[in-house]
Amino acid sequence: MIGGRSGAKTVGAFILMALLAACGTGPVDRSQKLDGYTPEQIFQRGEFELERKRPADAAYFFSEVERLYPYSSWAKRSLIMQAFSYHQGQDYEESRAAAQRYIDFYPTDEDAAYAQYLLALSYYDQIDEVGRDQGLTFQALQALRTLIEVYPDSEYATSAMMKFDLAFDHLAAKEMEIGRYYLRHKQYAAAINRFRVVVEQFQTTSHTPEALHRLVEAYLSLGLTDEAQTAGAILGYNYQSSEWYQDSYKLLTSHGLKLKDKGNSWLSQIYRQSVQGKWL
Repeated sequence: MIGGRSGAKTVGAFILMALLAACGTGPVDRSQKLDGYTPEQIFQRGEFELERKRPADAAYFFSEVERLYPYSSWAKRSLIMQAFSYHQGQDYEESRAAAQRYIDFYPTDEDAAYAQYLLALSYYDQIDEVGRDQGLTFQALQALRTLIEVYPDSEYATSAMMKFDLAFDHLAAKEMEIGRYYLRHKQYAAAINRFRVVVEQFQTTSHTPEALHRLVEAYLSLGLTDEAQTAGAILGYNYQSSEWYQDSYKLLTSHGLKLKDKGNSWLSQIYRQSVQGKWL
């Protein structure tokens, strides 16, 4: 005769087998009543759907655990798995919603850092090519910064910092694209404003040397030789090994000019800060 605990396990395994046996090759029948199953059984069905590479179906079962057993420990586990499953299925909006609920409900839980990471990824993985609106990039940066600042010791902090740098570089690339457009169309003042943003706000990105060279081009086109020479001087001081320095050197010397600080423009202030070691 089967004992009480082992008998319960046998019955539970039988019910789970029945739940899994209902799986077919088609979509999940969401009219199926699940309130007769334990939260663990429904959770395991969600895991099974993930293994079958059906993240939308997996998210459904994890959400059912949360709905049917909202105060159980399985509900908490299911909520983070919802965020993961939705992200796997590229349903980024739902992934964000589930991750944010987890952070709101369990801010000090060991998986809260992972929830914040999924929240950031839901923005980061939607960052499109440079030519499109960069609103999602700003949101990705904010979410990544939160992860870095709130969970600095988590295993996701290093990855978040790398992604933050890439997203930051992406924004600089957007400014450069617009600046180049204005420069090609001889709208020099507008171009200068864009390149200035890169030099002042994105100075740690890979785009700064080109931005300085484009400033040399734009200022020379306007006949503002002091500013052009100062931009070239900053290039020479900080990026002498770059191709952009070589281009600026040739351009300025072909006009009989030198790469040196002249005048008292915003570029002169940056040059002096560079010499003093306050700007790199």
